[in-house]
Amino acid sequence: MKLAIPDLVSPSYFPAIAAIELGLCRKHGLDVALKVISPVDAAYRALRDGTVDFVGGSSHSAVSAFPDWHGVKLICAQSRGLYWFLVMRADLGLDRGDAAGLRRCRIGAAPWVRLTLERLLAASGIDGVTIVPIPGAAGARVNYGVTAARALAEGLIDGFWANGMGAELAVRSGEGMVFLDPRRGDGPAECFDYTTATVATTDRLIERAPEAAIGMARAVAEAQAVLRDDPQVATRIAGALFPPAETGLIAELIRRDLPFYDTCLPERSVAGMIAFSREVGIVSGPIPYDRIVAVSVRKAV
Repeated sequence: MKLAIPDLVSPSYFPAIAAIELGLCRKHGLDVALKVISPVDAAYRALRDGTVDFVGGSSHSAVSAFPDWHGVKLICAQSRGLYWFLVMRADLGLDRGDAAGLRRCRIGAAPWVRLTLERLLAASGIDGVTIVPIPGAAGARVNYGVTAARALAEGLIDGFWANGMGAELAVRSGEGMVFLDPRRGDGPAECFDYTTATVATTDRLIERAPEAAIGMARAVAEAQAVLRDDPQVATRIAGALFPPAETGLIAELIRRDLPFYDTCLPERSVAGMIAFSREVGIVSGPIPYDRIVAVSVRKAV
């Protein structure tokens, strides 16, 4: 079996990575290989087409390949809440959260990821911002946060909306400052539920092999528990996958994310994601919870 993630060198999808690398999937009878497919809509198309069996990615993006959530289910969360950061150039002299300072800025964001930023800015009353693709972020295995931090340092963009690794690299280099961190209270309250990091699979896999879906969800839950007990385990895992500099950062980034480690997908949170999806026009109307979440898997985990 294969699990696709759209970004490797990042804390965003690390519980799924850890579930594989720590042998927790094998413990539950699953032989799962990790595959990087970027951007996230390409990963979901691979799921739709049967090239991969699971996707660890942003929940709202599933509709890029499964319109109105027909044929796909979320089996668990990897962590809860909108998990990207808005990072701006430090030399702009902006005060954190100063909406007026963003006008006329060029901010880099990946496809589908940008939808959450667009809605966040609109809900915050911030206009006049230009959102562009992240310079250099092309190819099937691009690391978006790392690439965004590099583009910021080179002056190609004024800011970026990307993962915690990109944010940390930019801040530690002195080139960037965190302008918004929605998961920790910045922005309107509803933005927390715009999307979340999840694991998804197809209805056909759940029908054909429900034990595989349950096993994957349990493996992710156990990976969260291992990382919660000892975030330094992340360093050992990353050593075989990340460049040295990013390997040295991952345990601290995981430690910061631990308060959001929870595999549950509450109805309130899913309703918030669907409300956001309707606002940005990627679903056609209300969608019932049990079309989105594999309730049978949730009950078994």
